[in-house]
Amino acid sequence: MANHILFVFEGERAEKQISDNLTQYFINKNTIVQSVYGAEIYQLYRQISEDNDLDTFALLKEREQNKLSLSKYDRKDFAQIYLFFDYDGHSSLADDERLKDALTLFNEETEFGKLFISYPMVEALKHYSEAIDFKELKVKAKEKIAYKKLVSEASKKEFSQLTSYTKGIWIELIEIHLKKMNHIVNAEYVLPIENISQIEIFLKQLEKYIKIDSTVAVLSAFPVFLIDYYGIIYISELISDKNYQNSL
Repeated sequence: MANHILFVFEGERAEKQISDNLTQYFINKNTIVQSVYGAEIYQLYRQISEDNDLDTFALLKEREQNKLSLSKYDRKDFAQIYLFFDYDGHSSLADDERLKDALTLFNEETEFGKLFISYPMVEALKHYSEAIDFKELKVKAKEKIAYKKLVSEASKKEFSQLTSYTKGIWIELIEIHLKKMNHIVNAEYVLPIENISQIEIFLKQLEKYIKIDSTVAVLSAFPVFLIDYYGIIYISELISDKNYQNSL
C-alpha cells in the first residue's frame, strides 16, 4: 500500500534544509522521502518526454545521489510525487516553451509528479525583510545576478538560516508568498480565495514580467505547494490564527 510521499529536489543542500525544517510543522515527516535530480527541470523533462516507458521514480532511483536513499523503495510505495525546481532562466538550456510543456507533463502528483517552480530559485523563500516591498519585488531572470548573495544581503536575519525556522516564521512566509502569488495572477495582494495552478502562475510571469523586461516576480515554490496540499481553508485559518495571536 502506497503510504509515502516523494520529494524531488533540483539541488542537494538548500532544498533539503527547507524540507527538513518544514516537516517539523507540516506533513508527517515519517511519510516524506527525499530525492535529488541534480540538474535542471529542462533536462528532467527531456528524459521523461522522450521515453514513453520511463517513470519518474525509476529514473531517480538510478541516479547516484539516490541509490542509497531509494534502495528499499518501489514506485508502489509512493502515493504522491512532488518536484521542486528553479526557474533557471539564465541557464543555457532555459526554454520558456519547454518549461510550459514540463508544467503540463508534471501536473499530477499521482502520475509523473506535480512540479512546483521557484522564481528565480529556491532562495526566493527567504528574500524578505520589512525594507523590501515584497508585492513588487522582481529580479532579472535571464542573466546571472548572484542571487544567493543578493538574498543574503537583503533578507531579514531571522530568515537567513533555513534550518532554524519556527512555525511562526513559516506562517509569515506562507502568507506573503501566497499573497504574492495572487498578486501575480489576479493583481490583488491578498490571500487567494481559490487555488492557482503552476501553469497559471508561469503564464502570468511570462505575460507581466519575462516578456516585458526579462524579470520574474520573486516567488517560492514551498508555500505554494502547501496551499495545494492542504487547501485554502486550512491555510487561511492557520494564517488567521497567527494574526489573532499577534494581536493579543
